[in-house]
Amino acid sequence: MDRRNFLLASTAGAAALGVTGLSLAKGKAQTASGFDRTNDVTARSPRMTSGPTREFRLVAAPGEAEVGPGEVYRNWMYNGEYPGPEIRVKEGERLRIVVENKTPEGTTVHWHGVPVPNAVDGVPGLTQAPITPGESFTYEFEADPAGSYIYHSHFGLQIDRGLIGPLVIEEKTPHVTYDRDYVLVLDDYLAGDPQSLSSTSARRGMMGDGQEGGRRRWWGGGRQGGGMMGGMMDMERQMPSYQGLLIGGKLPTDPRVFETRSGERIRLRFINPSGASTLRAAIGGHRMTVTHCDGRPVEPVTVDSLILGAAERYDVIVEASNPGVWPIMIATTQNNVPPGRAVLRYTDAAASTLRDGMPEGFRGGRQLYYQDLQSLETLPQGKPDRVFDLMLRGGMMGSAWTINGQVYPDADPLIIHQGEHIRFRMRNRSMMVHPMHLHGHFFRLGNALKDTVLVQGHMGRAEFDFVADNPGRWFFHCHNIYHMEAGMAREVRYV
Repeated sequence: MDRRNFLLASTAGAAALGVTGLSLAKGKAQTASGFDRTNDVTARSPRMTSGPTREFRLVAAPGEAEVGPGEVYRNWMYNGEYPGPEIRVKEGERLRIVVENKTPEGTTVHWHGVPVPNAVDGVPGLTQAPITPGESFTYEFEADPAGSYIYHSHFGLQIDRGLIGPLVIEEKTPHVTYDRDYVLVLDDYLAGDPQSLSSTSARRGMMGDGQEGGRRRWWGGGRQGGGMMGGMMDMERQMPSYQGLLIGGKLPTDPRVFETRSGERIRLRFINPSGASTLRAAIGGHRMTVTHCDGRPVEPVTVDSLILGAAERYDVIVEASNPGVWPIMIATTQNNVPPGRAVLRYTDAAASTLRDGMPEGFRGGRQLYYQDLQSLETLPQGKPDRVFDLMLRGGMMGSAWTINGQVYPDADPLIIHQGEHIRFRMRNRSMMVHPMHLHGHFFRLGNALKDTVLVQGHMGRAEFDFVADNPGRWFFHCHNIYHMEAGMAREVRYV
């Protein structure tokens, strides 16, 4: 196993759940005092790579996809596919992606987790103007560093319209060996159009009636409530009325099948670009060895289940040592949303019937926690130059979700200077979990590098550190898109 060491600026140690962080962005000199309304990619992206340029085209347009027998999903898609087509390139290559908008409203594309130059980060009104209907925009950046990433719309609630897809940057020298490589795109299934929290009808649908419907379900359940007040107090219910969970755009009635043979090592890239759901994943008859979190390599750790907040990713290695046909399952704590399922099938096994029951990882065993993650990259210690205390609030009787009482875009930017070591300390005064994401940087979370962290509800807390080494105007926000749209976001501005 090869260790790759990076000389990074100082960072701090972490406490408890919490977290500190460093950026690995490679010193891009791009500064964006405002967004560029032109389509001059060269002007926005001066740092060129010696690798070849790979060109792709993404067309965002209304489309249809069959997610199950007789179940047709009609919404917006990239290239007529749901999820969008897998973009897979080699580390060090250059990506040039032309995005054409054939939807009836503006759109952008964000390359989640990749520390791109600021002006191609895809945040409307901050790094670029929205791509208007009938127009196109070219994004160009270096495919670096290697990892499992997501591309998705960053305009309004379009993630829950289906504008999502996987981006894989393959390592030049992987620190793990494997025979097969699969991407598992996890998603929550909203058959209709997404509605903001400010919509009365949407709030009524999201709040529910507070009834649990009897026994606690094995995939989550929740606290018992009663009537509207029960719904008001149980903030996990302030969610869209999802009809189910999908893996690779398929409901359990028509599951994706991932094939293997006995003795193989399978790399599974779990990515969660869902609109709002925190998901638990497990595989029947098999354990998972985690090798990467949010694209960054970690010391291998073997577990029975994973928790993925919205926008988090984990790569795992599965040893094909138990022939048969096994379920790959995901579940959420959201009330009454049935689990999602794919299938792991051995092509050399006599058995052809899917094993019944839930995976062992849902009944016990070892669950992955942040403190289990140990980076393969050097994380020197140090004190921060600047600390931001950030209070997360929202829900209850209102529709706004805030950071320090302010609602984006009517919120003060967080001012930083290039080269500084920055710490964000977050406290969650709401009842819902918040997957907080910082654009343009990796941060140190405990002993690992990530770009998204779950801050638990009910006074949960987390802190992370990063080095200000990628100048521009960057977005920091909750990746529950309904919370983001309702104001839980800030600009991080270099001056």
